[in-house]
Amino acid sequence: MNIVHVVGTGTIGEPLIGLLCDLKNELGIDEITFYKHSPVLTDRPKIKGLLKRGGILAVSEEKIKEFRELGVEPTYTAEEAIKRASIVIDCSPKGYGLENKERYYKKYEDRVKAFLAQGSEFGFGKPYAYGINDKALKDDKYIQIVSCNTHNIAVAIKCIALDDGLDNFVSGRFVCIRRASDISQESKFIPAPYVNEHKDKKFGTHHARDVWHLYNTIGYDLDVFSSALKINTQYMHSIWFDIKVKNVTTEEEVIQRFVNEPRVAITHKKLSSLVFSFGRDHGHYGRILNQTVVAVPTIRVKDGNEIFGFCFTPQDGNSLLSSIAATVKILYPEEHEERLKVLSDFLFDEV
Repeated sequence: MNIVHVVGTGTIGEPLIGLLCDLKNELGIDEITFYKHSPVLTDRPKIKGLLKRGGILAVSEEKIKEFRELGVEPTYTAEEAIKRASIVIDCSPKGYGLENKERYYKKYEDRVKAFLAQGSEFGFGKPYAYGINDKALKDDKYIQIVSCNTHNIAVAIKCIALDDGLDNFVSGRFVCIRRASDISQESKFIPAPYVNEHKDKKFGTHHARDVWHLYNTIGYDLDVFSSALKINTQYMHSIWFDIKVKNVTTEEEVIQRFVNEPRVAITHKKLSSLVFSFGRDHGHYGRILNQTVVAVPTIRVKDGNEIFGFCFTPQDGNSLLSSIAATVKILYPEEHEERLKVLSDFLFDEV
C-alpha cells in the first residue's frame, strides 16, 4: 500500500495535500495522511476542507483531546502516521525538518522509503529539482526539495546555457526580488524594501549556494552569485538574471529555448499581480506549477553572449511539482514519467 504522509499544512503543505488527494488515483497513491501541529480555531475550515478531499489527520498524542474539542477527529498520532508511510514529505516551518529528522525520521528509516523536506532545510538530504538533476536520485533516503527561487535560477541556467552543454556556461549573476510574505501569512510584512546581506562569501545568498549544490549532484561546478531583497508586496518573487555563455546567441534563440522547455512558461505581462492573478484563476489551489515564468519583453542579449532578463517565481508551485515528481519516481521508478503527465494541466506554455 502506497501511503504519502505530509507534515505541516502551511503555504506548501496545504496545497500539496490537496493536489495529492485530487490526483491520488492517477499518481498511484492509496492514502494521504497529514500532520497538523496546532489546534487553532481559525485553521478549522482548512482542516475540514482537507479531510473532505480525502486526507487523513494525524496529530500529537497529547493534543488529540484539543482537536476533538475543535470539532475534528484525528485518525493517527504523529508517530503512527510516520511509521506506516511509504513517503514522508516535511513541509513544516524552517528548521523543524532538520529537527524532525533527528527526532523521528531516523527511527523509521527501515520502514519508510524516503523522507523529503522543503528548500529551507539545507543539509536535510540530496538537493533535487524536477528536470534538473533527476539522474542524481538513486536510493536516497533523504531528499531536499530546493526552494522556489532556486528552481527558477536552475531552469534559467539550463535553458540559456546548459542545453548546449556544460562548456557553454561561463557565469550567472542573480538578484532575487522577494515578496515580503504570502497572502496566507499574518506576520512578517515589511513597510519598505529590505536588502539582504551577502553572508556567503562565495555565493552571496543561499539561492546561488543551493543552485551550486543542486548542479554539483550531477558533477557541475558553476560560477554563480546571488543577491536578494524583500519588497512590500504579497504577490510573487521575481528574479533578475545576467548569464554569460561562450556560444554566440540571439534574443530570438534564447526565447525559443524557454518556449521549448515544458517546465517554463513565458509571458508578455510585466506586472507580477497579473501573473499571480492568472495562477489564481487557472492553477491548482491558485498555483502555477511551472518552475519559472519568463517575462519575454525583458530578454536582452549583449555582445552575443551575455543574456539579461526578468522572470517571475511561481513560489510553492515549482516546489509542489518537484515534491510530487520525487515521490512518484521513488514509488514507480519505471513508470513515473507516464504517471506525472496528469500534472500537465497545471504546467502552462504561456501566462
